[in-house]
Formats: sequence, C-alpha cells, structure tokens
Amino acid sequence: MKRDNLFATETSKSNSQFVKDLSTVVKKYGFIIHNEENMEMSQSFGKHGAEVAKNFDLHMIQICKPEKAARSLSANPERAVLMPKFIMTFTQNGKTQIRFLSYSADNIRAVIDDEQFPASLAETYKKITEIIEEAK
Repeated sequence: MKRDNLFATETSKSNSQFVKDLSTVVKKYGFIIHNEENMEMSQSFGKHGAEVAKNFDLHMIQICKPEKAARSLSANPERAVLMPKFIMTFTQNGKTQIRFLSYSADNIRAVIDDEQFPASLAETYKKITEIIEEAK
C-alpha cells in the first residue's frame, strides 16, 4: 500500500477565525461545509455527555461539492466510502493547526474498481488544499 498524503499547515489566525474564513472561501468555489452544526467537537461530544479538556477546540470540517458529488455517486454509489472529505483544525502552540488527509490513486483503485474516480478525486483533493491555503 502506498503512503497516503497528509497535508499539514498552520495559520496565526484563531481556529474560529480560520473556520469562518474557510466557510467563505469554500462557497466561492461551489463547495459547502456539510456539517456546520456539528463540526465543533467539544460541543458535539458534550451533547453526548462526554467531557473534554477546557481548551479543547478540535473542528472536524466536512467539505462537499454537492453538484459534483451527486454526479459522481449517481455514476457509481460505491464511491461513497471515499467521498467524505474532512479538514481537521485545532490549536497547538498558539497557532491553528490544519490537517487534511487524501488518498493515493493506488489506494483509491484498491478500494473501488473505477477507472475515472481516482483522477476526479485527485482534482477535488487539489482544490481543497488550494482552498485551505487561500483561507489561512
């Protein structure tokens, strides 16, 4: 199995400011934040009675491009397993850390026998990293 790609960067913006800026930038490119109500994990965990550290500020931000996703999943619903795309943000050492995991074309092919999907997904991964760079 080839190594998947972890995009890691940081910004001096606060986590909440980066998330607001990210929300603006994704819309510019036809994406949405799919889970805006649930992306702040301290609140999400709290709803289920789980306690977190006082300064816990992890956001799990699901990015989606509805028009492209609808076409892709209509063509092959097996693609759904690799469709969720999450950007993780958290504060560490006074900066907002940003992480995004993408998968190699070989790993995509190993999961889904679909010749067109690896290239399409790679295009989306590239755009998401560009969006992160613009928002930070």
